[in-house]
Amino acid sequence: MTIVMERARQFFNWEPSAGLLLIAAALFAIVANNSVTSSGYMAFLDTPVILQIGALELNKPLLLWINDGLMAVFFFTIGLEIKREILQGQLSSPDKVSLPLFAAIGGMVGPALIFYFINQSAPENMSGWAIPAATDIAFALGILALMGSRIPTALKILLLAIAIIDDLGAIVIIALFYTDNLSLMALSGAGISLLGLLMLNMSGVKKIAPYVLVGLIMWVFVLKSGVHATLAGVITALFIPIEGRKSDHHSPLLRLEHGLHPWVAFLIVPLFAFANAGVSLEGLALEDLMSPLTLGVAAGLFFGKQIGVFLISYLAVKLRIARMPDGITWPQIYGLSLLTGIGFTMSLFIGTLAFDSLAMMNDVRLGVLTGSTLSALIGVGILFLSTKSPQTKPEAHASTPSARQSPQMS
Repeated sequence: MTIVMERARQFFNWEPSAGLLLIAAALFAIVANNSVTSSGYMAFLDTPVILQIGALELNKPLLLWINDGLMAVFFFTIGLEIKREILQGQLSSPDKVSLPLFAAIGGMVGPALIFYFINQSAPENMSGWAIPAATDIAFALGILALMGSRIPTALKILLLAIAIIDDLGAIVIIALFYTDNLSLMALSGAGISLLGLLMLNMSGVKKIAPYVLVGLIMWVFVLKSGVHATLAGVITALFIPIEGRKSDHHSPLLRLEHGLHPWVAFLIVPLFAFANAGVSLEGLALEDLMSPLTLGVAAGLFFGKQIGVFLISYLAVKLRIARMPDGITWPQIYGLSLLTGIGFTMSLFIGTLAFDSLAMMNDVRLGVLTGSTLSALIGVGILFLSTKSPQTKPEAHASTPSARQSPQMS
């Protein structure tokens, strides 16, 4: 038993472990939905879960509790990471943020344009335009970690910074474009909760519990408002103080980020993948891969991401509005741009917001899996060819204590 526990500890401390667990969860979901366990898999996701306090009742199937509830914790950790990086990390100065900012913008615009071009004759698909615009950093950085010291630390840091800005863009997109009919009463309650968070922060409160309590209240109001509930997690995170009390100097933000990391990386994100990646392969034919929705998502991830990230990065450097990191080559940037086309967790999440139809979500899942797989395989090949054999001198790791396995998920 001691040996088993030690092996488990070594695995969870291994840098690519979160990405590998995510892949395993996705594969289990596909197997579960395409075998004799299919009915049990669907019944598991449809399990009703009811929470009632007086007249307030939240009655949702387990799938929506995962997507609306647990993913709010995921977005909370993203918010913590964004705040930390802006104040102290890779986004804290113009020279650090310029290249990843332009690259991330290109990586969002390129896929959206390709999706629009492919689906312009299918207006019912247009709400999925943002699906290929997202990057799954647990996968992308997990793959970089598997390549070991072949990969320069500066390249890992660049990918992390691009992913953070990419996540911020996805949050803005969800807030602006993926809302239902709004309830002014619920929004008012969310606004009062926000003021409560502001007062806690301005009053110098350093304890975590009051912020979490007000954040939970905000989550309920946002859930009832028509705005997606996960945004409450991001908003709450932005008010968590980064400076601790003078007596102990322990940062509440860093304590939360480190404390939540294993739960998010090894439970919440894999559970989300298991619940949402179960694409049905029954009756699958070649023409299914060519459907506008599937093709738009797959081509957006594979072609749109690499074109957008690489082209905009190249133009920004040549126009001298961004600086090329030391020790990085253009072939390596191209390999990195391919890896940004791994759009698993966030792409599937946006898909659940865009479409209610099971058939359309099946097309989305197929497109995400196809585009992400191609991006991963070819990205690894390009990076392998463009980097030297493992260096004898170990490199320092980037300081990235994140929810998406250091490097980090969006």
